[in-house]
Amino acid sequence: MKLPRRQFLNLAAGAASLPMVSRIVRAQGYPSRPGRIIVGTPLGGAPDTLARLTGQWLADSLGQPFVTENRPGGGGNIGTEAVVRASPDGHTLLLVGPANTINATLYEKLNYNFMRDIALVASIVRISYVMQVHASFSAKTVSEFIAYAKANPGTIKMASPGTATAPHVVGELFKMMAGIDLVHMPYRGTTPALNALLDGQVQVYFGTGSASIEDIKAGRLRALAVTTATRSEALPHVPTIGESVPGFEASSVFGIGAPKNTPVEIVDTLNKRLNASLADPKAKAQLAELGGTALVGSPADFGKVIAAESEKWGKVVRAANIKPE
Repeated sequence: MKLPRRQFLNLAAGAASLPMVSRIVRAQGYPSRPGRIIVGTPLGGAPDTLARLTGQWLADSLGQPFVTENRPGGGGNIGTEAVVRASPDGHTLLLVGPANTINATLYEKLNYNFMRDIALVASIVRISYVMQVHASFSAKTVSEFIAYAKANPGTIKMASPGTATAPHVVGELFKMMAGIDLVHMPYRGTTPALNALLDGQVQVYFGTGSASIEDIKAGRLRALAVTTATRSEALPHVPTIGESVPGFEASSVFGIGAPKNTPVEIVDTLNKRLNASLADPKAKAQLAELGGTALVGSPADFGKVIAAESEKWGKVVRAANIKPE
């Protein structure tokens, strides 16, 4: 049967609009059940805390709980791969962190390509590190520290929570830019690394301020500088490393990712809700307690940040010849 032209055009227009209607309905019905945020680190620590905060913000905004699921192991790769293989429906999310930008170069072969297989949803926070030494160490400034290291090559021990962790690569970047030699001492986690510094077994540690702020205030440790380009609100009187080593900047960027092919409408919904949460003074205060500042932006903005961080840490991994444990 041949349809009249007007009827044919109306049917064609209706058919063309079906995908758009489907996407709108899908986005409006999201989330349809509880979600989860996968973290590639164990319980405790800044990433775990950040994931739980983010889950609470999403629950408050979207009306469904988002629980934290810790999937440690493989330098964070186990957790990332779990999200890569998850259904792209917005109910399984990934806490994106520095491990993702480091691992892209650190591992010669991965079962996924991070930039291809993860849809970047929203940045959340940029966390600074503190260059800290034992209170008995002679150097009072970054310049004095560099001078001592050059006069005593290979004698200063630098702690880290493990090989290829963010504090490790931050320390390696400092070594390269300052032109000094530090002996890397990897430990199994933040607490053992910090304890080693407090016990005087090592002399320097590039750790988060949130983990050591009480020891710094009590005078057990001395903060020589923060690693970000600007000074920290938590330690306003502590200079930046860049004031002594021009061009130095290092930090950890965290955000949320989802499996590739997650509908754009769902990604946009998550992005807008998270950006709105980050505008809340309470959320900003919570991030400040972790030593960070809110990082608001679009998914594309987050993609640019991750690409830049991946390139930066890739150069450090190659130059320092860092290998996975």
